[in-house]
Amino acid sequence: MIDPQKLIEQFLGGGASGTGGQGGQAQKKGSSPLDAIPDSFKGFGGGVATGGLAAVLLGTKGGRKMAKNAVKLGGLAVLGGLAYKAYNDWQATKGGNSTVSQGEAADAAATMKNVTPKAEGTPFLPAPEAKRNELALKLLQAMIAAAKADGHIDAEEQKRIFAKLDEAGLDSEEKGFLMDELRKPLDIDAIVSLAGNAEEAVEIYAASCLAIDPDDPAEQAYLAMLAARLKLAPELKAGIEREVAAVSV
Repeated sequence: MIDPQKLIEQFLGGGASGTGGQGGQAQKKGSSPLDAIPDSFKGFGGGVATGGLAAVLLGTKGGRKMAKNAVKLGGLAVLGGLAYKAYNDWQATKGGNSTVSQGEAADAAATMKNVTPKAEGTPFLPAPEAKRNELALKLLQAMIAAAKADGHIDAEEQKRIFAKLDEAGLDSEEKGFLMDELRKPLDIDAIVSLAGNAEEAVEIYAASCLAIDPDDPAEQAYLAMLAARLKLAPELKAGIEREVAAVSV
């Protein structure tokens, strides 16, 4: 059985734990958060996000690079945190009830690349392990779909990716899952159907934003269509994109 949380960590180049932490690799005082990244996921490409499985899927494309202080939280926690903040900020601006406290908002404003408030225990990062794994699987599917949105992953590219997955140290089930997702025809409706609630819709869009080349017109068109199908308000869409930019360099 695959560990979707671990795959998200590896996809984004974060720690390798299943709980969004540092993969059991304690960070020494004064060391860089990059020290928490497994060595097998350094060197595929430049930056942090493109130093993980994202580099394998994105090939030579630019992609996004996560800020160093985002890495120490791990992939699922980063996705949950930025989606949580974007959604609550949007709720606050339209007069809804925000669950982000004034203290959290002040802290976030003081250190804007701090990777957002903690989403632990919310629908963005549910506490039960089974629900967290279910969410992680949905986000993986969304990221892989976004990565192939420009059509660059053809049969030859799939062969190259499979060879790179061998180098990444994945087991046969993990490689099989990733390749099956890559071989599927791009189906935006299938990705939209993964969103079981408003929070998951926000997080699916955030994950998709992290997996694309922000300067690619085809991928920008995909994101625009995805946001429309997910029924995200324009202000909420813009807020998610701001938060993604805040954890990128």
